[in-house]
Amino acid sequence: MTKSKVLEKLRGGDLVRLVSISRVTDPWLTEVAGKLGFDGIWLDLEHRPIGHEVIDRISLACRATGMDLMVRIPKYGYSSPMRALEFGANGVMVPHCRSVDEARQWADWMRFPPLGRRGFDGSGADADFWLADPIKYQEHANRETFLALQIEDREAVECVEQIAQVNGVDVLFVGPSDLTNSYGVSMQFDHPLVQEAIGRVAAAAEKAGKWWGMPTGTPEAAQKALDRGARMVTCGGDHTLLVNGFRQAFEQFKGLKIRTESCVKTST
Repeated sequence: MTKSKVLEKLRGGDLVRLVSISRVTDPWLTEVAGKLGFDGIWLDLEHRPIGHEVIDRISLACRATGMDLMVRIPKYGYSSPMRALEFGANGVMVPHCRSVDEARQWADWMRFPPLGRRGFDGSGADADFWLADPIKYQEHANRETFLALQIEDREAVECVEQIAQVNGVDVLFVGPSDLTNSYGVSMQFDHPLVQEAIGRVAAAAEKAGKWWGMPTGTPEAAQKALDRGARMVTCGGDHTLLVNGFRQAFEQFKGLKIRTESCVKTST
């Protein structure tokens, strides 16, 4: 069984650097991220055409390089977080948590009794494929897995203090884009309503003794979030890096021209 690097760093007062994987699910890229020194992979199953079957190979590459795997799950219900954990995820991110009752439900599904009602199997990657002692495995899972709830709706912000107090909720993770839409100020990330909402999330997390984070596309944005109390930030993702890389390559090479004097004339 593996310890959570993310929880170790958070519990030690350190920051967590994540990188997103959502397009290139071959494990080599995850292994590269681990060898570079990232703390964890954020695997997105919400917005991408991939399913639980990719978790096994991504989690294997994470374990090989000492990283955590956090899976943003589709909100299918009870089996969605359980399967992610059994396939090797260290943490689960739930998008669009909108109420205290919903927060309690996800927390209940994440932990084994007496902390929750997660079902026991014991043959998954998180239990060393049945090699782990069942009792020690359940204790380990309750201690070394984390639940991140995305706060990305106005109604969630309005009860975020209560959400933060729910036992079993470890991280509040702001979703800025959907938050701007929810407040009717689409993509206006510096709008006072949005900034006030982020501040309210930060204050709720601090009061409850929980951690919070948000996506940050640049070092400057990450530092700004850290200065406000965030402890989990993102450092880019495969989709954006690939698109930007192709764009940069095109811009660099679009000025190429055929020199007239170098052309070889052929006779007809």
